[in-house]
Amino acid sequence: MFENRQKRTELADLGEFKLINRLTKNIRLRQKSTLLGVGDDAAILNFEQNKVLLSTDLLVEGIHFDLSYMPLKHLGYKAVMVNLSDIAAMNAKPTQITVGLAVSNRFSVEALEELYAGIQLACEKYDVDLVGGDTSSSTSGLILSISVLGAAEENKIVKRSTAKAGDLIVVSGDLGAAYAGLLLLEREKELFKKDPTLQPDLDGYEYVLERQLRPEARVDMVDRFAEMDLIPSSMIDISDGLASEVLHLCEESGLGCSIYEDKIPIDPQTVDVAELFNIHPITCALNGGEDYELLFTVSLPDFEKINGKGEFYIIGHMSEEVSARNLISNTGEAIPLTAQGWDGFKKD
Repeated sequence: MFENRQKRTELADLGEFKLINRLTKNIRLRQKSTLLGVGDDAAILNFEQNKVLLSTDLLVEGIHFDLSYMPLKHLGYKAVMVNLSDIAAMNAKPTQITVGLAVSNRFSVEALEELYAGIQLACEKYDVDLVGGDTSSSTSGLILSISVLGAAEENKIVKRSTAKAGDLIVVSGDLGAAYAGLLLLEREKELFKKDPTLQPDLDGYEYVLERQLRPEARVDMVDRFAEMDLIPSSMIDISDGLASEVLHLCEESGLGCSIYEDKIPIDPQTVDVAELFNIHPITCALNGGEDYELLFTVSLPDFEKINGKGEFYIIGHMSEEVSARNLISNTGEAIPLTAQGWDGFKKD
């Protein structure tokens, strides 16, 4: 269940302004660029010489999340991660967020406090300030929109469109785990519908479940790149599946690519789940999405900076031939890449 039925304060008992005050009363500012946060008509920020980056993501109940298995605290945390990942994908550090929230009257004040507990936990862990937002009523469940600001020196910002032929394609971690976790959760949901007395059978799958319910944005990579004196030639975060994101880099940079099946990192637990559902593990990595690892390219002269580093996996290279965007299978077959990952407007 999404809240504790023993204690319930109706939203109408507080009203919008008292609700906002209750949800934001414990906010602590951490960024020196935040001069004024929650409490006025707008926040006041000062980024001095840095460039400012802005991104927004919208999460809609029934489309992007299912509260039958997504705890509200986890949802709040994950919603922030989705946004922080976009800023990290441009080699920048996230600094502030705003939160827009629309809810129906089936949610209590205590339920929204759980949601905000997850949001504030994420802000605390990643040193980000919550500086504003809005709340409203909804006739269709819960809608959560978060905007994030980030900062970076102009010469360190990385785009999707700046890869070069011959660049190596690299990922920051294993792929497909979040989708594997989703498969398990959806299975348990369907079993529960048929028999509510059944207990979830999820032992041994903690890693993939956490990757789905409580992912981490790879903001740490921004500092890691700086330590290594490395600026990727292009970059994107893996939110919609590896195939989709590789094709984005190719399209924006006007290039082709080859990625190699045997080089793509997949956790053994992901392999186990894929086999359980009779799915090839590479399908989870290519099309699953929500891993929030970073996919980036580096020039050949930078090869030595990442060679042998355990946290990086070289999975292919960019090429001049725009029409050749392939997965090279374990048998050496060149299979054209297709974007079969998440699409918010795609029919089921």
